[in-house]
Amino acid sequence: MSEKSLVEEMFQVQLAIELIELGARLQVLEVETNLSRGRLIRLYKEVRGVSPPKGMLPFSTDWFVTWLPNIHSSLFYGIYLRLTKIGCDRIEAFIKAYRLYLEQVGGDEESEVVLGLTRAWTLVRFFESDMLELVACSSCSGQFVAHSHGPAQRYICGICQPPSRAGKTLKRRESEELEDEAPMRQANA
Repeated sequence: MSEKSLVEEMFQVQLAIELIELGARLQVLEVETNLSRGRLIRLYKEVRGVSPPKGMLPFSTDWFVTWLPNIHSSLFYGIYLRLTKIGCDRIEAFIKAYRLYLEQVGGDEESEVVLGLTRAWTLVRFFESDMLELVACSSCSGQFVAHSHGPAQRYICGICQPPSRAGKTLKRRESEELEDEAPMRQANA
């Protein structure tokens, strides 16, 4: 019987902690570490203070090609690809890319983080499974997430040609509704 290396086990625990802090679900931890399910659950409770959430992981590629998720997914995956090309291993590139993504989109109060860690991990897995690919926009030449083996000619991204309801995120709609209600409250007072 071979003994586990304490250094390798420590690395696995550190990796699990880092992923938990970034918002990883238990299923992600099980795939990316070689720690037992029981240890991961205990670790999750210790780090987060609550039990890990239950339920299935996202499994459809369609979410990644809708307008706003596509922009965020494309940004994250572009960062991830660049890090893998400069020599980072897969999980190191993933964590660094996700942290850089959070820095870019979470910089101010108006920004919304659209791509959670579990969705980002699922995105990478979809690319590894050849279910998604990057396609160049014919207008701006940027690389965007698209279904694999789909028509790529004359593709126009959601930035160059946004849908009519673009920009109406939940936070913005709620703040607009509150602003609209303020004059009515003042008039009634």
